Amino acid sequence: MLRKKECVAMLLAGGQGSRLYALTSNIAKPAVSFGSKYRIIDFPLSNCINSGIDTVGVLTQYQPLVLNEYIGNGQPWDLDRTFGGVHILSPYEAKKDTSWYKGTANAIYQNIRFMKMYDPEYVLILSGDHIYKMDYDKMLKAHKEANADCTIACMEVPFSEASRFGILNTNPDGSIYEFEEKPKKPKSNLASMGIYIFTASKLFKYLELDEADAESEKDFGKNVLPAMLNAGEKMNSYRFEGYWKDVGTITSLWEANMDLLGLVPNFELRDEDRIIHSRSPLAPPAFVEGEVINSIIATGGEIEGKVINSVIGTNCVIEKGAVVTDCVLMGNIVVKKGAKLNYAIIDEDVTIGEHAIIGAPREEACKIENKTGGITVLGRGISVSKNGKVQAGEIVDKSV
Repeated sequence: MLRKKECVAMLLAGGQGSRLYALTSNIAKPAVSFGSKYRIIDFPLSNCINSGIDTVGVLTQYQPLVLNEYIGNGQPWDLDRTFGGVHILSPYEAKKDTSWYKGTANAIYQNIRFMKMYDPEYVLILSGDHIYKMDYDKMLKAHKEANADCTIACMEVPFSEASRFGILNTNPDGSIYEFEEKPKKPKSNLASMGIYIFTASKLFKYLELDEADAESEKDFGKNVLPAMLNAGEKMNSYRFEGYWKDVGTITSLWEANMDLLGLVPNFELRDEDRIIHSRSPLAPPAFVEGEVINSIIATGGEIEGKVINSVIGTNCVIEKGAVVTDCVLMGNIVVKKGAKLNYAIIDEDVTIGEHAIIGAPREEACKIENKTGGITVLGRGISVSKNGKVQAGEIVDKSV
């Protein structure tokens, strides 16, 4: 008997994440740590299984090793299935036209055979670099009820930020009459979230047309979606009103971590309804003897110093006399006695020497006009020597 899946998800996780600088020097952006015990990719993967979608293709390209190892067989997200489950999809050698993924549309096009293997009625396209909780099943029902060919998840953003997004111009019934990719003068503030549901036959048709177009940039927002609109296909919007954050910059990644400290009332990761699953390392509860104020401390650590308004990852050690304020520590970090850390993001496997000074108080550092907004960033695996100093807003990827 021929088996099929109603909906297959395709998760774009191959981006370089260049605006995260040292944090993505050696790993793909979706593999970046978040919120003390998660990685960014935990969110779309968890959203899929929580929405009843158990077949997910993860498209990787840039620095995929850590991401591939982290996903493994998909067991933490209940995606270790004999039919379906999670599959890592990287560019591969074919008889002709062998190449890296040229754009979002080309990446999906190169994996048409994977999708067709499950004979789906619908295909869900996702990005691997957003923090949010969403029920894709509700969006799929809306897609069916509207008898749409494509449904785009969207949310209102401030008009001052609208030019950073793909903008939907819609009719009163939610149907889309125009899609503008990052317009200089947006007509609305309804921003695409980069989450699409396509009726599969329409997706395959327009991917093939786009691939045959030598002038195309092979991008959904720039090419495929406008082509469908111009051809008169039925395009619908789906409004999302929960928490959603694109963590593509140092500032937005820091802000999203800080949002976990209770400043955003509808951003709760521990509710039993829609749990965010992760491949968290097994570790005993953290040993806390120091002072912790408005912070999250993951398992396995030893906190003897002072932690204020910070998110501390798994197996972090903060020795006596050390003070960590307004920081994100991603995991396996040692902060030796007397060190002072302010307004910083510290990647995994970093050692901060005794009495070292990292960054500056937030009120002072955020006045710095640079690409990190004054946030100090230390890359993976480096060390800062005793009495070492890293200035506010610096990005460091070598030992100091």
